[in-house]
Amino acid sequence: MKGYAAYARVQPTNDSHRDLEYKVLGQVTGALIEASAEGSQLSERYDAALWNEKVWHVFRCDLSSKENKLPDDLKASLISLAIWVSKETCRVLDNSAGLDGLININRQIMAGLNSRAQTT
Repeated sequence: MKGYAAYARVQPTNDSHRDLEYKVLGQVTGALIEASAEGSQLSERYDAALWNEKVWHVFRCDLSSKENKLPDDLKASLISLAIWVSKETCRVLDNSAGLDGLININRQIMAGLNSRAQTT
């Protein structure tokens, strides 16, 4: 299941926003990993990269919202990452970059979400 349909599928009612973000990043990162595997089709690579960009676009919109309660410096850093993801996605679509950078960023954010969840 790809794109927003997968996002809707993981929306449990009892999970926190952090848990939901972790699950969505896990799904899109899994798609990126599959798409980067040898023998995968170009369309899979593009679909995974574009889905990932949509996820980060949603994050960026949320981070830009006045209702977002994260500290300003953290919001700014995450917005910068979202901008980088958008630029890197363009490079992927131009075939001038692989998916490893996007996978690594997602894994780092997932690790941060997981560690923050364990401390709260």
